[in-house]
Amino acid sequence: MSEPVVVGQLGAVYGIKGWLKVNSFTDQPEGIFDYQPWLIKDGSSWREIQFTGWKRHNKSLICKLADIDQREQAQLLTGADIAVSAELFPALPGDEFYWRDLIGCRVQNIKGYDFGLVSHLMETGSNDVLVVKANANDAFGQRERLIPFLDDQVIKSVNLQDRIIEIDWDPDF
Repeated sequence: MSEPVVVGQLGAVYGIKGWLKVNSFTDQPEGIFDYQPWLIKDGSSWREIQFTGWKRHNKSLICKLADIDQREQAQLLTGADIAVSAELFPALPGDEFYWRDLIGCRVQNIKGYDFGLVSHLMETGSNDVLVVKANANDAFGQRERLIPFLDDQVIKSVNLQDRIIEIDWDPDF
């Protein structure tokens, strides 16, 4: 099984019967409930947990977890990350990628200049941005670079097999 993907977090306890608020990181907040089983970090390992119900409450989401029937039991889970197995995610068309697949890819421009490795991505209002940790010996003294993820315009190709993203970007930007 691949490394679990964090899709949300359990929030504060709601009520006395073990319900918890849910902070969803999915595009559609209710989408977190499309995945079962959930995995909750228990010390250094993940353990499976099922939810038996969920609902909207005002602007929040709340859920009832299996075998959690008292407020005190639920309090032990507040702040716990909710993850799911990556295999549960739908396959994407060939020209689309999950952000997690791009992290760790080497970024180089069409002239072969090595920018470094993707450390994470940011969502902005207009487009996503690759955050690239520059090489220690970067010719322009950069530690980090922000490169817009604009298909065809900046991003020329993404090769997940070789873990290389080719860009049309000047290294002195």
